[in-house]
Amino acid sequence: MPSLTDGAIRQAIKQVEKSGKQKSLTDGEGRGTGRLVLILKPMPRRVTAEWMAQQWRDGRRVKKKLGSYPSMPLAGARDVFRRDYANLIQKGRSIRIACDTRPGTVADLFEAYVGYLRDNGKSSWKEVEKGLNSVADTFGRNRPARDIEPDEVVEIIRPIYERGARAMADHVRSYIRSAYSWGMKTEHDYRTASPRRFNLVYNPAAGIPTEPKVAGTRWLTEDEFVRLYRWLECPDVPVHPPYCRAVRLIMLTGQRVEEIATLHVDQWDGAEKIIDWSKTKNMRPHAIPVPSIAADLVEQIKPNEHGWFFPSAKDPSRPVSHGTLYSFIWRQRERNVIPIVTNRDLRRTWKTLAGKAGIPKEIRDRIQNHALHDVSSKNYDRWHYMPEKRQGMEQWDQFVRDMLDKKESTKAA
Repeated sequence: MPSLTDGAIRQAIKQVEKSGKQKSLTDGEGRGTGRLVLILKPMPRRVTAEWMAQQWRDGRRVKKKLGSYPSMPLAGARDVFRRDYANLIQKGRSIRIACDTRPGTVADLFEAYVGYLRDNGKSSWKEVEKGLNSVADTFGRNRPARDIEPDEVVEIIRPIYERGARAMADHVRSYIRSAYSWGMKTEHDYRTASPRRFNLVYNPAAGIPTEPKVAGTRWLTEDEFVRLYRWLECPDVPVHPPYCRAVRLIMLTGQRVEEIATLHVDQWDGAEKIIDWSKTKNMRPHAIPVPSIAADLVEQIKPNEHGWFFPSAKDPSRPVSHGTLYSFIWRQRERNVIPIVTNRDLRRTWKTLAGKAGIPKEIRDRIQNHALHDVSSKNYDRWHYMPEKRQGMEQWDQFVRDMLDKKESTKAA
């Protein structure tokens, strides 16, 4: 059978309009194996034209749609058939498993990776998306991801590093490396939703050295704890009140900044004085009984109309970000009105002072939702430890109240 032409297709559409009967047009030979077919169907108002890849397999005819004519022209349909279907048909494989065989682009890879983070509840997905969007613009969004070379990654990171933003440079390196690592691992993973495979042969960011990590050791002494806490109660400059309250709650509970910053009315059980997170950084649910001094603080806060205890000053429909709280603390440090401290130092401070209060390390670990890696904890122990955590928080509550009262008495004397 001769090859199709646009003229033959237009003439066939007119015939179907008059006859009202379905008609199939085949392109070229391919008898007994497979071919490109255009199926014309009469409808009440028009004739539809659908491109199909057709295959004879095990004595049965199999079809798979490629696109619609004329949005997919004849030349385009031939290209797709030749690229994605002809080779499968020659190998005797089913065209039902055919997909776009073009290597995925930079945009495809980054969007699929961000989608993976978002679908798995990773709180970092927005920051990663923002960072990779900028990188994609520099690489070229429509370039095949496999074509990116290590020196291109270096040329993106170096200017960030040279302007003094070393942590940001390392973050960008990490985003690129993680996206490519994910792409390589999921190349044949049927669970991924990426529309294309990437045919990656190496990770262009794998050999780029990381910025040395410096483990923090800073924690507040009792005097420093009281100094910061009292300033947050009565700051000497106008500040957004929810920010002060959020930091105080971090100090009183030892929880992660992101989890306190995004505290929602649905997570607070006022009757039991419990904060309950359905999902946390380690992907596990977590609940803590708060000390009474923290419960009093939470009860004094009226959540806004969106249910946030600590809404953003710029957009009340969203909670304050951990970055904003970090900047808030940093600005006060520069004014020398509070001790030198970061939000992570506050979590370390709770761990240390709660130990001084007599709370066993295992219970402190469970209150702070630190991952326990022993086999017993991971696979067998399903006790919630709520009574033990409640007892620990009662000890901590008394310790904090005594500490605040003692320092105030000393100051008054």
